[in-house]
Amino acid sequence: MVTLTERAAQEVKTTLEEQGKPAASLRVFVAGGGCSGLQYGLAIEESPDSTDQIFEQFGVKLVVDPRSYVYVQGANVDFVDDVMGGGFKVDNPNATRSCGCGSSFQTEDGQGGGGCSSCH
Repeated sequence: MVTLTERAAQEVKTTLEEQGKPAASLRVFVAGGGCSGLQYGLAIEESPDSTDQIFEQFGVKLVVDPRSYVYVQGANVDFVDDVMGGGFKVDNPNATRSCGCGSSFQTEDGQGGGGCSSCH
C-alpha cells in the first residue's frame, strides 16, 4: 500500500480543482535519474491502466504502476511547507539512501546507485 497524509490529500484536491479535474487521481511513480539513481514523480492521472494499483485516502485516489510499486510499497506521501518552500515529500521505507533534497533514492538491492554529489 502507498498512503497519503491528510495534508497532502488536501493539496492534491486543491490542485485537481484548480486544473478543472476534480475526479482525477494522483499518480506516484519512480523513474531512473536523480542524484541517487532513482527519483520520485507525481502526476495527475485521468485514466489509470488496468494493471495499476489504486489506493484511496481522504477522498483522493493514488495510482501506482506495477514497476514503481516494487520501489514505493509502504511509502507515505506528505506535503511539507518549510523555509525552503512547500512541496510533496515521499517517506519511503525501501530507500536505503536518499539525496539531500529528498527527491531521489537508492534501494538496498543497489537500484539507483548514482552518486549524490548535489541536488539541482
